[in-house]
Amino acid sequence: MKLYDTHCHFERAAPPEIRAILERARAAGVEKLLAVGGSCALNESAVLADQVAAEALIAPKVGVAVGYDRDQAAKVSLSPFVPPSASCAPVAVGEIGLDYHYSPETRDRQLKLFAAQLEDARARDLPVVIHSREADADTLALLREIPSRGIIHCYTGTPEDARRYLDLGFYISISGIVTFRPAENVRVVARLIPDDRILIETDAPFLAPVPLRGTPNEPAFIKYTCEFLAQLRGVPADEFAERTFANAEGILG
Repeated sequence: MKLYDTHCHFERAAPPEIRAILERARAAGVEKLLAVGGSCALNESAVLADQVAAEALIAPKVGVAVGYDRDQAAKVSLSPFVPPSASCAPVAVGEIGLDYHYSPETRDRQLKLFAAQLEDARARDLPVVIHSREADADTLALLREIPSRGIIHCYTGTPEDARRYLDLGFYISISGIVTFRPAENVRVVARLIPDDRILIETDAPFLAPVPLRGTPNEPAFIKYTCEFLAQLRGVPADEFAERTFANAEGILG
């Protein structure tokens, strides 16, 4: 299979560990992945993953997304993250967005930070990688106010909101959550996303899919989510992998 993991983190990973993760991903068929930031530490680790892959001359090819997530709303200024290496050009801004599950009291600060980064992405002509949890009404309202392009990552919302994101031109990414027994809503959404707008991701090191649920996730495990979704949608796994790979290249380059 030819796989593209559109969302993974290299949290607290040192270069030797990153290299080992990349080598296991390559062995599993992962040809490209997006290393995603979200905080100062995560942004730096995403850049480091890009550097390790480039210096080692190994697949998969690593793209980088940098930004500040909802948990940084009270911690950072609104200025964009600038990679320390001029050789690393981010391909997306992210992850950014809103999460009212744990921190509804920071709603106003989250909205301000999210809006500033949507404007920054527009100015730089970059797609955005958006996290939205129990906040889809506000996320959709802001995306209508600040037209953007990009990915709604690790989707767990309703079919109705999924259709609203699709109407705005967004891609929807499905994680290993789709393999969890209680996640019927995610499976419903995974069936309705058009062929040209569906993506797959690990969200590593979180959310390892069945049959590896409960272990630290990594890009190599994207194959399990791909195979599950292919069966769910009634297509061969290789064909679904190629489709999602092409979709990822379409939005991320």
